[in-house]
Amino acid sequence: MGKKTTSEKTNNNPWERAKNQLKIAADKISLNEMLYQQLLNPDRIIEVSLPLKTQKGEIKVFSGYRVQHNNIRGPYKGGLRFHPNVDMDEVKALSFWMTMKNAVIDVPFGGGKGGITVDPKPLTEKELESLTRLFVRKIASVIGPNTDVPAPDVNTNPKIMGWIVDEYSKIVGKKTLAVVTGKPLDNGGSLGRTEATGLGGVYSLLNTLKKLGKNPKGMTVAIQGFGNVGIFLAKFLQKEGFIIVALSDSKGGLYIPNGIKDIDEVEKCKKEKGLLAGCYCIDSVCDLKNMKNLGGKSIDSEKVLTLPVDIVVPAALENSITKENAIDIKAKIILEMANGPTTSEADEILRKKNVTIIPDILANSGGVAVSYFEWYQNIHNEKWTKEEVFKKLKVKMEKSTEEVFKISKKYKCSLREAAYILALQRITKENK
Repeated sequence: MGKKTTSEKTNNNPWERAKNQLKIAADKISLNEMLYQQLLNPDRIIEVSLPLKTQKGEIKVFSGYRVQHNNIRGPYKGGLRFHPNVDMDEVKALSFWMTMKNAVIDVPFGGGKGGITVDPKPLTEKELESLTRLFVRKIASVIGPNTDVPAPDVNTNPKIMGWIVDEYSKIVGKKTLAVVTGKPLDNGGSLGRTEATGLGGVYSLLNTLKKLGKNPKGMTVAIQGFGNVGIFLAKFLQKEGFIIVALSDSKGGLYIPNGIKDIDEVEKCKKEKGLLAGCYCIDSVCDLKNMKNLGGKSIDSEKVLTLPVDIVVPAALENSITKENAIDIKAKIILEMANGPTTSEADEILRKKNVTIIPDILANSGGVAVSYFEWYQNIHNEKWTKEEVFKKLKVKMEKSTEEVFKISKKYKCSLREAAYILALQRITKENK
């Protein structure tokens, strides 16, 4: 391979990190130079202006975008986020990671990412719907079931996906459910999609523990992030015999060394109170008085990662494990359920500490696997049961985890590097 100019300086910029991860894996397998350059540069970046007249009569202009990274393996696939602080380097990295993730889990998609630079909270539902439909009209020519298939991401949800389906269908003149995934169940959505990312992480973790010769029963787990992924992950892990000792959201969390007994009550409490901090639940009673009875305490979200547990799960934001806190991590296994949660410096520190990291592009790929199932059901006019979805998901997660371990052993490399090698091998196979 020729010289590949990626930043040798390790930093927290997600796009620089993504390029560095690509270079490491590409060098190990002597990736074709042309393919390497293709993966270094997104196929297309679309930016559109979105003028909106609010219900108060004000004219506001928002920016919409879509980064289509690579489609060698199939249509671009990835989420749409509605957020005021969009960083293009982050979006490019996320679209790249989607290309890698789809290849790792072996679904026939490429990678994409996008959204609108907007804080949706001040908007009325009608304004948000108008903005979404305008965005669809602006990008309709570059999306579609066989071109680019968006999905929910930050601040987007099944209802918004339903608006996209409706608007796109009007434009093309026929009902087109497969234009997006993550839709409502009564509008082409798939059973099991809500639980998919969390459950997929459990399947990958269980397979990893089997490879390491470890029994999951009684292993302690701390989870940073109690959104959809963290909630279902905690529930499924508990069913498998793991002990969930800590949960946190952006405002803090709770640490119960003997184990949090009722995840459902904690979830209910958080929805009612808006935060986890006071949700020490005993028999549906959730208040701070229970904390002392359970031997627990309130905890900062950042400190969840450094608790004395067997497994730590970053399931919130990127760059949550850094060189500053990696040295204090006591867990020997990290399950990356967030995208890009570990910086390059932290990766190196953890490697020297012999910490096993199940990388994000493997660990959290259950979501896109079931997104593919949804797309497939829409294309073929099928409707699978939740049991069928979970069974198919289990097969995919276990197969990909097996492959990553084989490559790790063959190349004597980390699971992260092995996951990238697996992705590149699958992309190379399709690049004919």
